[in-house]
Amino acid sequence: MKKIRLLVADDHAVVRMGLVALLESESDIEVVGEAGDGEAAVAAARKLLPDVILMDLVMPKKDGADTTAAIKAERSETKVLVLTTFSDTDDIARALNAGADGAMLKNSDYADVVAAIRKVAAGRKAVAPEVRKMLAENPPLPELTDRQTDILTSMVRGLTNADIAKQFGITPDGVKFHITSILAKLGAANRSEAVAIALRKHLLKI
Repeated sequence: MKKIRLLVADDHAVVRMGLVALLESESDIEVVGEAGDGEAAVAAARKLLPDVILMDLVMPKKDGADTTAAIKAERSETKVLVLTTFSDTDDIARALNAGADGAMLKNSDYADVVAAIRKVAAGRKAVAPEVRKMLAENPPLPELTDRQTDILTSMVRGLTNADIAKQFGITPDGVKFHITSILAKLGAANRSEAVAIALRKHLLKI
């Protein structure tokens, strides 16, 4: 029987060690490596060529969504199963949009996690019912365009409309148009609320 080659990526050593110890007892799973951050996970995936990566969503250096995107760009056949306690639907949606093949919560039953590993290894999606419910009840925010992201970043940094117009070589009316669109997408009533949402949702890398 061909075993599922599994890489475990989680920045908490105790959690990672516990998962490895449990999963190594499965007759059809071979844990081929571990990683403690996103960059290490990308490097390990490149070297070890796992069939499935059990991926923590919140990790240092590169989060689970960005790590998934980087790994899928290099080797699309590698399956990624996100495992997280993080309840932010935007980050879960980012991971799924980046190519993750499934998402489970860390409080899921162990048997359900193993079943999900086998499911994604077989080429099927494995999204826990709780995750589907979270996504349905709290839909992720619409994606911002590159220009909207740039302008929102400038707003977070405290620039005025005039400063933003000068920075990007557009008219003040153009800036107002973009800000109106940003507020609508974020469901924000004003600039301050948009900035607060951007920081709370980690929408920007600043």
